[in-house]
Amino acid sequence: MLTRNVRDLLPIGSVVLLKGAEKRLMIFGIRQTNQDSAREYDYVGVLYPEGNMGEQVRFMFDQDDVQSVVFRGYDDQERSEFLVRLNAYYEQKGNSPEA
Repeated sequence: MLTRNVRDLLPIGSVVLLKGAEKRLMIFGIRQTNQDSAREYDYVGVLYPEGNMGEQVRFMFDQDDVQSVVFRGYDDQERSEFLVRLNAYYEQKGNSPEA
């Protein structure tokens, strides 16, 4: 289930372990859309520590899928401003994520 509050989204660079997974993922994008299904996800990640090895090994997932946060990525003023713009986008779409 897509996280409603954009301020709850983990920063890129965060490393997580998903429920039922054995391998950790590093988040490299937030609020990503699967082009095949048009479904939106909270995150897209790649295997850690391998990183990007092609589209076949990129994983889209939601906050609810995360079992634990191993490392929280970098957070600064620029990211805060991005989240404000992201929230405004969802409000304009009529799908307010409650920033």
